[in-house]
Amino acid sequence: MSLYTRIAGLPLVVEGFSLDGLESTTGAGWTRRTTIVALSGRGEVGRGEDVTYQEPDQLRFQSHGRALPMTGTFTLETFSRHLEGLDLFPGSPPSDPSSRHYRRWAFESAATDLALRQAGASLHEVLDRALRPLRFVASLGLGSPPSLAPLERLRRLSPGLGFKVDFDVTWTREVVDALAAFGGVAIVDLKGQYRGAFQGPPADAALYALVGEMLPSVLIEDPEWTDETATALASVADRVTWDAPFHAAADLDAFPNRPRAASIKPSRFGTWRELLAVYETCDGRGISMYAGGQFELGIGRDQIQYLAAMFHPAGPNDCAPREFNRADPVGRLQESPLAVRPATAGFALASS
Repeated sequence: MSLYTRIAGLPLVVEGFSLDGLESTTGAGWTRRTTIVALSGRGEVGRGEDVTYQEPDQLRFQSHGRALPMTGTFTLETFSRHLEGLDLFPGSPPSDPSSRHYRRWAFESAATDLALRQAGASLHEVLDRALRPLRFVASLGLGSPPSLAPLERLRRLSPGLGFKVDFDVTWTREVVDALAAFGGVAIVDLKGQYRGAFQGPPADAALYALVGEMLPSVLIEDPEWTDETATALASVADRVTWDAPFHAAADLDAFPNRPRAASIKPSRFGTWRELLAVYETCDGRGISMYAGGQFELGIGRDQIQYLAAMFHPAGPNDCAPREFNRADPVGRLQESPLAVRPATAGFALASS
């Protein structure tokens, strides 16, 4: 039985639908807005989170999205097909086409949370997967000029913490050497596949090669792929992983290398059918996985922790508790690994 088959037939009754906006200032100083999608029925409420990045798209959704037709009697499969026939960005297409996946996932995850609550079951029970302690890392940049101070500050608040570090062309050999000596860096995100408002730094083949050489156990995420950078990364190609261009299981055959690891951001895949196919394909090919975070402000962060604890608990999961993303984290922060405690029923943690 495929993973998707285990949940596709779950009955779902939707009697109401609401949207609530969330807002927070990130550690990088920018304002993050998301929207909580809440579907209600039979005395229960299921929630998901739209992580679309562009503020105008979020504000339009919060103002006008309530008119979308969501009520009815479904299974999770027929509700997914219902969503397929709707324009979840009515009247104004999204600024970024990937946002269609993000919003679709918000509804799919809310529907699953509701269906499971109505059935009195939890997600890991239905999928027949164990939950294990979750290794997590924190994601951040080094600032300008680059400095290890941001890493050192979080390490003081959470001893033993590992990191995913955002690359910048201001790095030097001395910076990379300092990262190697500091230890705990699991991923360097080159951000070479980001476009538009989130355009990453320009490719630098010499710096790419330096990262690969001086950080020999680090995963190298999302390089800009050119003849020059491919040559620079040839000796470490198996450590090159993909995030931004990864939207379907079939993409694993489209990448220019054979990665030994893959970044899993559930909302990038849009649907349960595709996400669960990705898990099964990676497992079948021996590709290790790790979670990617998207500055979720609400239940979305709990849900990616829940999934990571089922499918890749030992990976360098970029899904640290939400307090790690605050502009001014203080006091003792949680330490990795994290005990993930699910709610009695639903697609949520006990605190959700």
